[in-house]
Amino acid sequence: MEALIPVINKLQDVFNTVGADIIQLPQIVVVGTQSSGKSSVLESLVGRDLLPRGTGIVTRRPLILQLVHIDPEDRRKTSEESESNSRKNGRLYRGIDGEEWGKFLHTKGKIYTDFEEIRQEIEAETERISGNNKGISDEPIHLKIFSPHVVNLTLVDLPGITKVPVGDQPKDIEVQIRELILKYICNPNSIILAVTAANTDMATSEALKVAREVDPDGRRTLAVVTKLDLMDAGTDAMDVLMGRVIPVKLGLIGVVNRSQLDINNKKTVADAIRDEYAFLQKKYPSLANRNGTKYLARTLNRLLMHHIRDCLPELKTRINVLAAQYQSLLNSYGEPVEDKSATLLQLITKFAAEYCNTIEGTAKYIETAELCGGARICYIFHETFGRTLESVDPLGGLTTIDVLTAIRNATGPRPALFVPEVSFELLVKRQVKRLEEPSLRCVELVHEEMQRIIQHCSNYSTQELLRFPKLHDAIVEVVTSLLRKRLPVTNEMVHNLVAIELAYINTKHPDFADACGLMNNNIEEQRRNRMRDLPSAVPRDKAAAGGPQAGALSEQVDGGTGHWRGMLKKGEDGIPTDRAMSQPPAPASPQKGHAVNLLDVPVPVSRKLSAREQRDCEVIERLIKSYFLIVRKNIQDSVPKAVMHFLVNHVKDCLQSELVGQLYKTGLLNDLLTESEDMAQRRNEAADMLMALQKASQVIAEIRETHLW
Repeated sequence: MEALIPVINKLQDVFNTVGADIIQLPQIVVVGTQSSGKSSVLESLVGRDLLPRGTGIVTRRPLILQLVHIDPEDRRKTSEESESNSRKNGRLYRGIDGEEWGKFLHTKGKIYTDFEEIRQEIEAETERISGNNKGISDEPIHLKIFSPHVVNLTLVDLPGITKVPVGDQPKDIEVQIRELILKYICNPNSIILAVTAANTDMATSEALKVAREVDPDGRRTLAVVTKLDLMDAGTDAMDVLMGRVIPVKLGLIGVVNRSQLDINNKKTVADAIRDEYAFLQKKYPSLANRNGTKYLARTLNRLLMHHIRDCLPELKTRINVLAAQYQSLLNSYGEPVEDKSATLLQLITKFAAEYCNTIEGTAKYIETAELCGGARICYIFHETFGRTLESVDPLGGLTTIDVLTAIRNATGPRPALFVPEVSFELLVKRQVKRLEEPSLRCVELVHEEMQRIIQHCSNYSTQELLRFPKLHDAIVEVVTSLLRKRLPVTNEMVHNLVAIELAYINTKHPDFADACGLMNNNIEEQRRNRMRDLPSAVPRDKAAAGGPQAGALSEQVDGGTGHWRGMLKKGEDGIPTDRAMSQPPAPASPQKGHAVNLLDVPVPVSRKLSAREQRDCEVIERLIKSYFLIVRKNIQDSVPKAVMHFLVNHVKDCLQSELVGQLYKTGLLNDLLTESEDMAQRRNEAADMLMALQKASQVIAEIRETHLW
């Protein structure tokens, strides 16, 4: 299992190159208040002075410290061995003077054997990013220490928790540090090393408080109590170390660090560890073997190994899933273009095919959120257009007075014996004309949908087009202009379809002839019924002619003006007429059951009609209705056919040749196939990340199952 920690270190190195936060690797994160001894604990674990020291805020950037245990014979002492660059235990060490050394990620291959230099480099690198005031940065410094005196560990040293800004620190320094700490300890694969000084109350420990926020059960928190030798006289940390004060699942370990005086006097870490052992034997003899730096190092090593073992399966899955995602992302970016001419032709052909397939409904990417392409055109024809036509009232906008006026106007100066045919033609044309607007609207809707298909194809189907914005714009322009060219032609045809219906009113139409015959029978039937209902005192012939009563009533309602226009004028001027008080219209009146049309509100009939007038109006209205329904049926059938022929099918047939003709030109090749600026960069980033993930997958695959137990 000892081999697991180097595996994680390798993974860290792999992902450092691409700066990936996407993989949460197991590591130990050191958390504590400022000057609680975090860096001292780390130095004890390394066994060397290597971290910047002092009062106030010293650690101002996260330090990712990888400790790598090496056997003394792993070192290359002679130049011959150095040149051979031989490998041992899977690691490569060139000739290095001294038994321990360090390497920074940012200085590439440079090797530091002097730990004083390492400290200076950490300070310099901190200032380079964070400035020389007291500000902090979340960009980590990566340091690797190779030594025979360390155990394999990966630790992260973070800035200490502070409360009050000092020097040039920003006002929100507390929030900044807190967010930085949470960023590292929120990683569920991290172990939290909460450092607290023994000379403060454990219940006030900020480190444990922050740890508890992300790890309420304490499953991945290990507490370290520093400064055991600085406790007040007469007090000891026995209860704390026994876990009676604050229980922590992974345990509680006490350590004694060097004081500032010891550091000033150049006391070595080895001496400090010896003194620490002596102190623990004297002060806490029963707990001495379960506390101290050596025990802490072994515990951390063991915890990290077990933790890595638990995390590995999930880590493996995550790396494989991400590799698949980045592979498909890279595929979507496509390969750099070699043969521009072939690529352009291929893209144009692919777009044209996708466009036609979307209309046919055979596209690869079927939209599930809404109707699109051919399905939507079908919906426009049969639902939108069909319903709109059905909602057009055959007699909409025609009042009985309008009908009567048309009849009178058609007879000229002579009173008519029969209903003039001209009045029927005039009125029916007026009604048929109303079908033109919804028909043209249908063309417009189909044109809009054809326009939308362009967007659909470039978004879903032809991903490569997004690589070449200029080609994409050019294709959109060509298709749009083709559609624009076909729009007036289609509108003209639809306009003609209505004009054809208006040009010749075919009263011999079989459906119309049937309707007329049926209607005449109905009218005759109603007339006979009305005759039957009249009182016997009224002579039949007079009743049929309207009789003197009808004439008198008409005269009376007319207000003595002698013509019905006067009546209309009265109504228009707002003078109340007898209409308001008159009885409801006769049962044969077309007003009964008349469909209400919200667009054309009919003008109320302004006077009582004679029986003859009423009958004439009724005849005309029925004829209009019957003929209008025939025309509506024709239009409902012919408009979609015209739109399909003149717009949809024409565009489908001509699209490919139009695109090739307009775009496939030598002069345009380079311009059209210019990639968007960030595409090449995104492709490189995706390729780097994919390579890192594949390398990581390889590293994990090298672990034999035996290592895990």
